Amino acid sequence: MEIQISVSKINKYASPESGDTVEVIERPNGGMSVVMADGQSSGKGAKQISNLVVRKVISLLSEGVRDGAAARAASDSLFTERKGKVSSTLNIVSIDMQTSTLGITTNNPAPVVIAADNQIRLLDEECKPIGLYRDTRPLISELPLEAGLTIIMFTDGIVHAGSRYGEEMDFITCLQAMLEDESPNPQEIADSLLAHALQLDEGRPVDDISVVVVQVTSHTGDNVRRMMVRLPLM
Repeated sequence: MEIQISVSKINKYASPESGDTVEVIERPNGGMSVVMADGQSSGKGAKQISNLVVRKVISLLSEGVRDGAAARAASDSLFTERKGKVSSTLNIVSIDMQTSTLGITTNNPAPVVIAADNQIRLLDEECKPIGLYRDTRPLISELPLEAGLTIIMFTDGIVHAGSRYGEEMDFITCLQAMLEDESPNPQEIADSLLAHALQLDEGRPVDDISVVVVQVTSHTGDNVRRMMVRLPLM
């Protein structure tokens, strides 16, 4: 099998800096983790918050700390530094080669989408952002690594897309249409969701938007690990 990870993100309209931060790291005992945070508000202040959260998480993951414990530590760290006055959402998706599982850790009211065998389900149990209270616990799920499994997570710019114009982002219908008509790769899924959100916002995103897609596929190529990043310079 092979793991493919894609990210698509854009700033809030007229905001020079995104308050979202996404990082991909290798785990010390094999596998990968994707960490996504969305700092409260937008712009430079929100970026400082999300950077603080992501740096804390990836430093702990690199030491072998479990995802849930890393999320709780990041929450306590943000609570202590900002005295419970600011929050951040947090998502961690990890591929653990030792257990052959995919772990999902979330402190984000926006749901995480799980797609497998052309079926879609949501991880949408109630969970709180981090930083407002001490010992805020994440929602944790674990799935076996199987070809065809796709995980989609996003910041609330997707949820709020179209709200300025009385529209609502129906990401489930959007995803179902893609999965039924074709076998999209992770980048196609991320780009399609982002494009739909931008269409609803008439090209002026009401909030920072980040979409992360993790897909387990059948391994058909060589054994070279690859990463590609595209960063438009404004």
